[in-house]
Amino acid sequence: MIKEGLSPREALKEYFGFNNFKGQQEAIIENVLKGNNSFVIMPTGGGKSLCYQLPALMMKGTAIVVSPLIALMKNQVDVIRNIDGNHSIAHYLNSSLSKGDVKKVKEDLVAVKTKLLYVAPETLTKEENIEFFKNLDISFVAIDEAHCISEWGHDFRPEYRRLKTIVRQIADVPIMALTATATPKVQYDIQKNLGMMDAKIFKVSFNRPNLFYEVRPKTKDIIKDIVMFIKENPGKSGIIYCLSRKKVEEIAESLKVNGINALPYHAGMEASARARNQDMFLMEDADVIVATIAFGMGIDKPDVRFVIHHDIPKSLEGYYQETGRAGRDGGEGHCLTYYSYSDIEKLEKFLHGKPVAEQEIGNQLLQEIVSYSETSICRRKFILFYFGEIYESEECSINKKCDNCRDPKEHYEGKDYVKQVLHVVDVLNENFKSKYIVNVMSGKPVAEIKTYKHDKIPEFGSGKDHPGEFWNAIIRQLIVKGLLKKQIEKYGILKLTKEGRNFLKNPVSISLIKERSYKGDYDASIITKEEGGKGGFDETLFGLLKDLRKEIAHEKKLPPFVIFQDPSLEEMCLQYPISIDDLTKINGVGQGKASKYGKPFLELIEHYIEENDIERPDDYVIKSVVNKSGLKVHIIQNIDRRQSIEDIAKAKGISVDNVLTELEAIVSSGTRINIKYCIEELLDDDSIEEIVDFFRETRTDDIHKAFEEFGGDFSEEEIRMVRLQFYSDFAN
Repeated sequence: MIKEGLSPREALKEYFGFNNFKGQQEAIIENVLKGNNSFVIMPTGGGKSLCYQLPALMMKGTAIVVSPLIALMKNQVDVIRNIDGNHSIAHYLNSSLSKGDVKKVKEDLVAVKTKLLYVAPETLTKEENIEFFKNLDISFVAIDEAHCISEWGHDFRPEYRRLKTIVRQIADVPIMALTATATPKVQYDIQKNLGMMDAKIFKVSFNRPNLFYEVRPKTKDIIKDIVMFIKENPGKSGIIYCLSRKKVEEIAESLKVNGINALPYHAGMEASARARNQDMFLMEDADVIVATIAFGMGIDKPDVRFVIHHDIPKSLEGYYQETGRAGRDGGEGHCLTYYSYSDIEKLEKFLHGKPVAEQEIGNQLLQEIVSYSETSICRRKFILFYFGEIYESEECSINKKCDNCRDPKEHYEGKDYVKQVLHVVDVLNENFKSKYIVNVMSGKPVAEIKTYKHDKIPEFGSGKDHPGEFWNAIIRQLIVKGLLKKQIEKYGILKLTKEGRNFLKNPVSISLIKERSYKGDYDASIITKEEGGKGGFDETLFGLLKDLRKEIAHEKKLPPFVIFQDPSLEEMCLQYPISIDDLTKINGVGQGKASKYGKPFLELIEHYIEENDIERPDDYVIKSVVNKSGLKVHIIQNIDRRQSIEDIAKAKGISVDNVLTELEAIVSSGTRINIKYCIEELLDDDSIEEIVDFFRETRTDDIHKAFEEFGGDFSEEEIRMVRLQFYSDFAN
């Protein structure tokens, strides 16, 4: 039951089971309770949702939460309902509901039973809904994923531009805008568009100290490398992002044949299949989800231990948000990205044909992700600088939490090179982007340089003794060091800062870092396993508790983390609670949750203590990877769909012999197949047994010998198919 008159801290303990707020949560909630506008910039995993959930439960009326993420809505509604036990306390309105469902939601809203209503922006813009909301007692409006408002954001959505007008039509109430990724430019766009320049800004550090950032060159062995990485992290949840649906399917199949419990997820799948795969991942019935960016936004799974980017993202904002899905519970989170400039070139082609302004924005965002990928400076420092935050701590270097800090590159004296770059920027009147500056220094007579006659100035070719990559690296470092700055509004034109001008007048010693090369060969067998998590707890008990949680989750048809999150289980493995009172002292366990789910956990812990004579605290071989070509994936998928070999061959315009050759390669690599349905259409049981007996008894797999033995009674194709099935059944 919702209780009135509680303080924010009392309400936090009552509803969510936590004793303390994280970061600025308490200040944000108090600002909302006072009726003020709030702008919350908080990284993924920082606890944004609590900032609107808790005041919604405490205030009179219904809070509207605008979100573009249907999966988020369902997930968060389930969490709130689970806290209170009242189905009507939280609802969502979106295109997934039937007319009957919509009617029930509206009845609960009119009856003032609902404290939180999640709506899609498209739902909010419908005139009939606007009129309906006008008659409700609205406490405040929260706009999640607010970066969708800005064209400079990584996920711009035009319908978000109408939100200010619509909210004003509905009610004169406080607005809360929330986002996990916002550069200074995007922040300004959000405030201006929502008409909330007076909002109090709560900006939490974008630093995620538990995440390890790594970039590896993308080579032909990438699948092998990914498989090895996952094998080094057995049983851990992970997400692999790809840009294309085809690549998602290929990688998911590759992981499956190597014994990894992986599922695909992309917009081309049927909605029911997508939902099933997502639920299996949340319920821990699958370890890895391979997905396009259609997956993950708002998915509240706290124990994702790694996020792999098979393809480079389109922007640093997108990268930050996607990697931010790792380690949301504060535990281990490995962010591994594979980089090849050829991927950037493909993304650049996608921009062709779009309006010029959109191309300029898209290209600049791509160049930022190139700079991040190729840099040798601390990756954490680079990311935070991009979001307007200066990272001066040595924590990343000390704890080796990025590949550049783990394996630092050589430093060199850069005074003369820095002076040379700053001089060229100055001579060109601070009117050009880094690419243009580098082309001038490299002496490249491209058309644009000839147009401006900059091929005639003394500085043209002044840096041709070094490749363009060398000068690009220096420019990147000078931006982070504060000697140069990019003008975002002018698509990345370089300007000298005050510090840069001072350096030009009085050059001093300056240390630069040699850049990494992502063009050479990479030994995919070298895998560094990062230590993560919180160590020190009883890992045997932790495993037993996780198994119990999974069992109860299946019974209740809830994701496991709804029962208890990993940090709570870890604390149980330190404190060994044996009573409900003990359990409520565990962080993240409120009275309601302890009463609802605690009994079997307490019984298991008590039995474990007795069995192991524990004194409680006083105060309470990777398989070889199949060459997963598109053809192999097509064949495997259609075998699973029980298509005939002839139909599979015809669809690809190849012969049956080609299909069988591909199948033989698949089976010999260790993959099991089932083509019995094909064989049984061609041969009776006795004939099949006769061929199987030949291979079993003669101990040979020679097709020609078998053909000769049977004197032409069976075709080579028939014998090959039976041999394939025999080999699959008994060898794999």
